[in-house]
Amino acid sequence: MSKTTFVFLLMICGLLLFNDTVYGGGIKKRKIKKQFKHSQIMRDHFTGFALYDLDDQKMIYELNADKHFIPASNTKLFTFYTCLKMLGDSIPALRYEMRHDSLVFWGTGDPSFLHSDLRGINGLKFLAQSNKKLYYSTKGYTNEFFGTGWAWDDYNDYYQAEITDLPVEDNVALLYVDANSNLQIKPSYLKRFLNSDTSYHPTRFKVKRDFSHNSFIYPVMPVPPGFRQEIPWKTSTELTLELLRDTLRKSVWPVNIALSAAAKTIYNINARAVYQRMLQPSDNFIAEQLLLACSSVKFNTLNTDSVISYSKAHFLNDLPDELQWVDGSGLSRMNLFTPRSIIALLQKIKNEVKNDSLLYSMMPAGGATGTLKNAYKTDNGQVFVWAKTGSLSNNYNQSGYIVTRKGKRLAFSFMNNNFTGPVKEIRDEMVRIMTYIHEEF
Repeated sequence: MSKTTFVFLLMICGLLLFNDTVYGGGIKKRKIKKQFKHSQIMRDHFTGFALYDLDDQKMIYELNADKHFIPASNTKLFTFYTCLKMLGDSIPALRYEMRHDSLVFWGTGDPSFLHSDLRGINGLKFLAQSNKKLYYSTKGYTNEFFGTGWAWDDYNDYYQAEITDLPVEDNVALLYVDANSNLQIKPSYLKRFLNSDTSYHPTRFKVKRDFSHNSFIYPVMPVPPGFRQEIPWKTSTELTLELLRDTLRKSVWPVNIALSAAAKTIYNINARAVYQRMLQPSDNFIAEQLLLACSSVKFNTLNTDSVISYSKAHFLNDLPDELQWVDGSGLSRMNLFTPRSIIALLQKIKNEVKNDSLLYSMMPAGGATGTLKNAYKTDNGQVFVWAKTGSLSNNYNQSGYIVTRKGKRLAFSFMNNNFTGPVKEIRDEMVRIMTYIHEEF
C-alpha cells in the first residue's frame, strides 16, 4: 500500500469516527448511544428515540426512529398542530341562524361549553338572552360516540367521555360526598338516575353506570370522607336537550336541519387556554372535541375522519413516514407514528407558534406543570424539558423540547412500547437519560 493511499484511508476512518462520536456543536453522539446501550431497562422492550438540534437543524441521534410505535397521548400533538392550522384565536361555540321568530343553532363540538375548568359561557349567554324560540339541530355529528379502536370496557372511567356535537359540562358526571356524608351527583339533573343497589359489592366504595343508559348505582355502605369520582354519562339528544332546558330555564326543541352556509358563529374562549388544558393534564375529551371544532369550521359538518384526512393531506404530507392516525386523543392503539415523524411535527409546531415561551407555557413542564410535574426535577428552579406524555398499558412515551445547560435547543421523541414492568421504572429511566443530555451538553 502506498503512503498516499494509507493517508487517504486514515482520513476516511477519522471522518467516520468523528461522524459517529461528535455532532457539530459539541454533542457527542457516542455518549448518548452509550446511555441506551448500557441501560438494562431499555433492553427488555421496544424502544425508539430521536434527538434533533432545532438551531442547526440536524438529527443528532436515532434509535429505531423509522419504526412505528403506539403513541398513546403523543397523538394530541397531531391534534394540536391541526388546530393551530385550522382554528383561529377562539373556539367556535355555536353556529346559528335566525328564522322569523326562531333561533336554530348547531353544536360545533366546542369542549369549553360549560366545561368544569374552562367555563366557556358565551354560547350559553347568547341562548339565554335570546327572545326567540330555541331550536337545537341534531343534524351534524356523523361518527360514533367512541373513537375508532377505543376500549369499550373503559366506559366508566373519567378519561373516556363520549363524543358529541354539543358537549355540556365535559360530558362527565361528578359524584361526591356532601357535608352530611350523603352521595351527590352533578349535574343535579342526573340525581333521578342515582340509586343504591344491594346486589352491587365492589371491594371499595365506587359508583358504576350501566353501559347503555344513565343508571348509576352505588353499594349499600357508608360513603367515605372526601369521596370523589367522575363518570362519563351516556350521551343522547334527549339528555342534551334536558340539560340545556335545565340550565337555561327555558324551552328548547329539537329539529333535524342541515347547517346553512349563511349560519353565523358565536365564539367561546381563547384557543390557547383550551390547548393548554388539552396538553398539560392530557385531556382526552378536549382533544376529541377539538377535531370536531376543526371539522365544523372547514366542512360545516362534524366528522373526525374528514379532519384527520385533510390534515394528513394538507399539513402533514411531508413527514418522513406514513401516519396511521385514527383519533384525536390517542386512546386507540390503532394509532402508529415513528419518532422521526414526531420530530418533524415538533418542528412544525414550533414554526407555527414561533414564540418559545408561549409554546412551552402550553406544554407539560418537567418539575412544574401537568403530567411531568412529578417526573422531573428542575435545574436549580429552572425547567429544562417541555413534553407531551403518552401512556397506555405497557406503553409510555414522551415527545417535546429540551434545553441543555449550554443553551442548545433540542427536540426529542422517546417512545417505549410492549414493556411488562412498572411504568415508573420506564419513566424514571427516561428522565435519567434526558436529564443527562441536559446536564452534559
